[in-house]
Amino acid sequence: MDVSAFFSRLNPVIAWLLRSPLRGLVDSAMLLVTVTGRRSGRRYTIPVGYRRRGDVLDVLVSKAPTKQWWRNYREPGRVELWLRGEARTGVARVVPSDTEPFRRALEAQLRETPWLRQQYAVPDYDRASGLTDAQWKRAAANAALVEIELDA
Repeated sequence: MDVSAFFSRLNPVIAWLLRSPLRGLVDSAMLLVTVTGRRSGRRYTIPVGYRRRGDVLDVLVSKAPTKQWWRNYREPGRVELWLRGEARTGVARVVPSDTEPFRRALEAQLRETPWLRQQYAVPDYDRASGLTDAQWKRAAANAALVEIELDA
């Protein structure tokens, strides 16, 4: 099952849920990101999964070649968020996939949610043995990491 396609269909429901009093059901792992297209200038808001490291959020984008929003942050740029019931802002940037921070974020995601390993093109990932170099390379071709540093 393609989790990305499934969640894409649920985006309006998840967005509503994140803005509702019931947000506690999902807001520890999901947020709303509002992106302004660099070329089009069009604004759109989508739900994305995240992991928090203090004032930094890691958003790992599965099947990245099929998605557009994250490409706006190849150069650092401003981003608006709806995070745990609050409007927040920050600076987002894509972390190169051949770097250790990318690998650490991917490994952490896979340890916490091993059922997503197919989404990152590593169906053979094993939590006990960890991410191999070959798996990292495969995942790097299919994923992107957007790091968002929250404003104070």
